Amino acid sequence: MVLKVILISLVGSLLCLDRVFMQTMVCRPVIIAPVIGFILGNPYAGLIIGAMLELFWMERIPIGIYIPPNDSIVAVLAASTAILAGQALGSVTKELTALSILLAIPFGIIVKRMDVKIVESNNLLSDQALEAAKRLDIRAIEKKIYLGMAKLFAFYILVLVALQFTLIYLLIIIFPGLPSEIKSMLLMTYYFLPLLGIAVAINTIKLRGAIPVFCGIFLVVAVALEFFHVI
Repeated sequence: MVLKVILISLVGSLLCLDRVFMQTMVCRPVIIAPVIGFILGNPYAGLIIGAMLELFWMERIPIGIYIPPNDSIVAVLAASTAILAGQALGSVTKELTALSILLAIPFGIIVKRMDVKIVESNNLLSDQALEAAKRLDIRAIEKKIYLGMAKLFAFYILVLVALQFTLIYLLIIIFPGLPSEIKSMLLMTYYFLPLLGIAVAINTIKLRGAIPVFCGIFLVVAVALEFFHVI
């Protein structure tokens, strides 16, 4: 498991760099989580987790100087924690998936604050790069860019290694002993999270009448599921 955590930390940190240095959208949860799942041998769980998290933060995109909650870190943590803990416990259940997502989400806000501090600290590197540009020193400009990238990359690796070990072993210890009532609540949470994400997505689209239509469809489906006892 140790090697897997280190590998995921390296790959996840590399993909997270896209939030600042490239912004080609490979840092989005719907991309990162399935990649993590593929590496760990469970792309389906990664896709489910990535889709849920993408819906939550689809309107929070890192553009320009705006720094949103770090959903990329959340996607890596949630996917890795659910899959590795599930492998240790025997299977990646819906309850375990929901709990992994709930545990990972708060770290998106925490890491965002550290992102802001790192970006602010890079202002000095930016000023130095401008001075190098006045001297037409291309090599010096490249070094400043690589230094800023290395600083962020190292931070993400440390965060992912520490949090993965903490959350994975926490779940391995506490999840089997959870009362059946809590597991039932987690199962309902698993089905509720996509609905919450869809509501966020509809609010982002802002189409007139979209929310009543969705509510009507959801009500019909919920009644049908209850009638046929699908869930």
